[in-house]
Amino acid sequence: MASLIETAVSTSVDVPSIDINGHSKSTSSSKAAKTSPAESLTTKTPGRSVRSKYRHIAAYHSELRTSCLSRDSTVNPSFIGFRNLMVIVLIVMNLRLIVENFMKYGVLICIKCHDYRRNDVFLGSILFALVPCHLFVAYIIELAAAQQAKGAVGRTKKSHDQAAESEKERRAFQSTWRLIAFAHTVNATLCLVVTNFVVYYYIHHPGIGTICEFHAIIVWLKNCSYAFTNRDLRHSMLHPSEQSKIPEIYSTCPYPKNVTVGNLTYFWLAPTLVYQPVYPRTPRIRWSFVGKRLVEFVVLSVFIWLTSAQYAAPVLRNSLEKIAVLDFTSIVERIMKLSTISLVIWLAGFFALFQSFLNALAEVMRFGDREFYSDWWNSWSVGMYWRSWNKPVYLFMKRHIFSPLVGRGWSPFAASAMVFLFSAILHELLVGIPTHNLIGVAFAGMLLQLPLITVTLPLEKRDDPTTRIIGNSVFWVSFCLVGQPLGALLYFFAWQAKYGSVSKLEN
Repeated sequence: MASLIETAVSTSVDVPSIDINGHSKSTSSSKAAKTSPAESLTTKTPGRSVRSKYRHIAAYHSELRTSCLSRDSTVNPSFIGFRNLMVIVLIVMNLRLIVENFMKYGVLICIKCHDYRRNDVFLGSILFALVPCHLFVAYIIELAAAQQAKGAVGRTKKSHDQAAESEKERRAFQSTWRLIAFAHTVNATLCLVVTNFVVYYYIHHPGIGTICEFHAIIVWLKNCSYAFTNRDLRHSMLHPSEQSKIPEIYSTCPYPKNVTVGNLTYFWLAPTLVYQPVYPRTPRIRWSFVGKRLVEFVVLSVFIWLTSAQYAAPVLRNSLEKIAVLDFTSIVERIMKLSTISLVIWLAGFFALFQSFLNALAEVMRFGDREFYSDWWNSWSVGMYWRSWNKPVYLFMKRHIFSPLVGRGWSPFAASAMVFLFSAILHELLVGIPTHNLIGVAFAGMLLQLPLITVTLPLEKRDDPTTRIIGNSVFWVSFCLVGQPLGALLYFFAWQAKYGSVSKLEN
C-alpha cells in the first residue's frame, strides 16, 4: 500500500496514485514539466511528502545555465572563501618566518643592550622643552603687530579723508608685514636650525634624535601657519571687503581677540598643523575613550619595538655584505624580505599615531574635526594616497603652499612640484639628521613621487572597477617594494658604514 502512495512527478506519463483517502488520481504531464529537478525526487502534499517511483530519470539538465566564473554568468560569485584562504596562507607564512627567526637567532630583544647615552637623553629633554618657546616668541611678534593694526584702525576712523588714510595704512601695512615676516622667519628658522645642529652633532642615538627632529618640524610648521593666518586676518580687518571676508566660524573670536596665550596654547597642543582662531569642539571629554586609545598606542609602540629588534634588525645586518659588494640579486631578495616586515611596522605605526594617539589627544583637547586620514589603502593612484593618508600635513600644504601659488598664477602641476620639493627637504631632515647621514635618499624618494603621480593620474580619472584594481596594485607595489624597504636598507647601511651597530649586542 505504501508503494502505491509514491508517484512519479518528473515524467510525462500519467501514473496512477492513491491519496490518503484511497481515491485514485493522476499527475498530468503539464504539471510535471513545470517541476524543477530538485523537486522531481520529492514533492510535498498536505500531511506528507511524495517520492518519485523512478529515481533514474530526473531531468537535472532542464535549462540554460553558465559557469559562475564565465563572462556570460548573470550572477556575481562571492570570493569570501578565497579571501579566507589568503588570510590563512599569510598567517601560516608569517608564523613560519617567526619560527625560522627564533630557530636561527634566538631572542634578540634586550632593553639594556641599547646605547641610550645620558648625554642623548639630557640634550633631547632640553630640546623637547625649549622648542615650543618659539611659538610664544611668535605670539609676542603677533601681539606687537595686533597693537599696530588696532592703532591703524583707530586713525582711519578719526580721519576725515578715509580713502587717503586707508591708502596710507595700506602702505604702512606692507612695510610692517615685511618687518613682521622677517621676525617670524628668524624665529622659525632658529627653531629648526638649532635642533638640527644639536641632533646631528651631539645626539648619537637615532631614536632620540628622530623624536626631537619630529617635534621641531611640527612646531616649525605651526609657527608658519600661525604667522600666515594672522597676517591674512590682520589684512582683512584693515581692509574689509567682499574678497577679504573671513569664514563664519571665526566670528566668535575675531582678530585681534585671538592673539592670546590661551588661544596659542590650544593650537600648540591641538592635533592640527593649520591655525584657526576657532575650531569645532566636542561638548565633553570621554576619559574611557582616552584610556582605550592610550592603551592601543602603548601596545602598538611595544609591538613596533619588538618587531624591529627581533625581525628587521637581523635582515638589515645580513644585507650589509651584499650591499658592499653590490650583489644586486641578493639586494633585491633582501628588499623583498624586508618589505613584509617594514609594511607591518609601518601599518602598526600608522594606526598608533593617527588612530590611537591623535584621537586621544583630540579627545583631551575636545578637538572636533578628527579626520586625520581617509581610506588611503583603497587609493588607485599615488596622488590619491598623498591626499588621504596624512590629512594634517596635506591640509597644511594645500592651505599655505599649493593654494597661494595657484592664486598667484602657478599651474596646479608646478604648485604640486613645489609642495613635493618642500616635503622632500623636510623628509630628508627628518631621516638624515637623526641618522647623521644626509645622503639624499628620502629627498629623491619624495621627488620621484611626481612621475608616479603623473603616470597613475589617468587611472584616477577613469574610475571604473578594473582601473581601480590595477591602480591600487601599482600603488601597493611601489609602496611596499620600492619605497620604505629600500630607504631603510640604504640609511641603515650608511649608519653602519659610519658608526657601526647602535646596540651593544653587536660588541
